[in-house]
Amino acid sequence: MLIPTTEVEAAEIIRAHAARAKPLSIIGGNTRSGYGNSVETDAILRSTGLSGIVSYNPGELVMTARAGTPVGEIEAALAANGQMMAFEPMDHRPLMGTSGEPTIGGVFAANVAGPRRLIAGAARDSLLGVRFVNGSGEIVKAGGRVMKNVTGLDLVKLMAGSHGTLGLLTEVTFRVPPRLKTEETIVVSGLNDAEAAAAMAAAMALSVDASGVAHLPLTVAWRFLGGNLPEGEATVLRIEGLDASVPVRAEKLAAAMSPYGRVARLNAEQSRRLWQEIRDVLPYADGTTRPVWRVSVAPSAGHQLVAALRLEAGVDAYYDWQGGLVLMRMEADPEAELIRRYIKALGGGHATLLRATGQARSATSAFQPETEAVAALARRVKEKLDPAGILNPGKMA
Repeated sequence: MLIPTTEVEAAEIIRAHAARAKPLSIIGGNTRSGYGNSVETDAILRSTGLSGIVSYNPGELVMTARAGTPVGEIEAALAANGQMMAFEPMDHRPLMGTSGEPTIGGVFAANVAGPRRLIAGAARDSLLGVRFVNGSGEIVKAGGRVMKNVTGLDLVKLMAGSHGTLGLLTEVTFRVPPRLKTEETIVVSGLNDAEAAAAMAAAMALSVDASGVAHLPLTVAWRFLGGNLPEGEATVLRIEGLDASVPVRAEKLAAAMSPYGRVARLNAEQSRRLWQEIRDVLPYADGTTRPVWRVSVAPSAGHQLVAALRLEAGVDAYYDWQGGLVLMRMEADPEAELIRRYIKALGGGHATLLRATGQARSATSAFQPETEAVAALARRVKEKLDPAGILNPGKMA
């Protein structure tokens, strides 16, 4: 376990491993341990020694922090100044059965986003600048007004979601908008998956700016809010904003949803708890290693995918992002080939294996296979930034 405390020290470690072509595992708080495919490496390089907020002026709505800074420290500083991370990053610990503290570098390296991604974008959409050490041990800075380097590569966006395969993030600069004052959630009960898809589409067409749109089938709905959601399936729609506007918009949304089914409303405290549980995949944080997939498809295709899979495999699922994000637990095998075949038939998308046994991971591609053209481009980028191929080999598609 290698834990550098300076960027220069991290560069020296990577340079030494590159010279010997010895693979390195790149981790932060290790809260996503097991994510990706298992590949044996020479050593583990951890970013937690690179910690602390470097620059934060709330008036500028921007924060710069070292990559190993705990997310809890970031959130506390933002909360004290009425600000937030708009992309609402998931905490993987309950689902993955891990401990430790998530780091801000890990959030961006995995491009983690929660329910608000629907309107706020992914983590990469808030990222303004980065510092990182590439696979040759070179310190690279990207961001600010100049978002591309001379090769034409947008290094800031490339690093977000690269899972440490292109470099060790050492510092990140990101937007921190004002915290939304309050929220309510409308609950429409009793809809099946197809009916819920229609209701969610109708809600998104309204001028109420719903910031969370999800459907919880009967198999999972009882697990949320300690079993205190209204009885039956729950289609949940979140309204956030100013104290004066939220009740008005929530009333308009409730009226529009009443033809679809029984309507109830959750107050701000209940709403915050519900969406945190949706974000963190609470129903499947069951202490098992049963395979859990994170599938991104067109919103209209999510329920069709699950319906097709239920005919051939044991599967349980719920939907976020208006149905476009399917959180899916398999009863036994990951069934990767089956899942990806149906995704392709429904117009395309991405399936990422979040959790499984070690044996299942060794036999399953955890990340969505890339098209030939995209794979060729990815190889060229990898060769440019990590020519020895030593960084996080298990996190490659």
